[in-house]
Amino acid sequence: MKEEITRVLTMVQEGKIDADKGSELIQILQEKEATDTKLVEKSTNYLDKTLKIRVVSAENDNVTVNLPIKLLKVVLMAGHSIAASIPQSEKYVKDLDITLLTEAIENELDGQIVDIKSANGDTVSVIIE
Repeated sequence: MKEEITRVLTMVQEGKIDADKGSELIQILQEKEATDTKLVEKSTNYLDKTLKIRVVSAENDNVTVNLPIKLLKVVLMAGHSIAASIPQSEKYVKDLDITLLTEAIENELDGQIVDIKSANGDTVSVIIE
């Protein structure tokens, strides 16, 4: 940003733009930098969060998985494929929409994303926190 401000000041010195226009351009550059900094901070903070998957079975076949958001996309795609091919876990993952989870991550959603309760008492919860 220093380089852009220096260019604006040079343009003012050379008489290409007046001081008011130079001041306005510098203010716009500073606001843009502040906005960019906030976006980077938000993304960094979001990447520090964890996706928590909880499966509670009526037969006590419980599963708890905690995954850092940084690794999530790769793990979701691979894990869903693997779980779908295992007969015991197939019934739990067939209703999980991986596209929905991926979109939730890309849009930096927080909180509970999936909440499934079956008639026999099984529950699946997916939470980002």
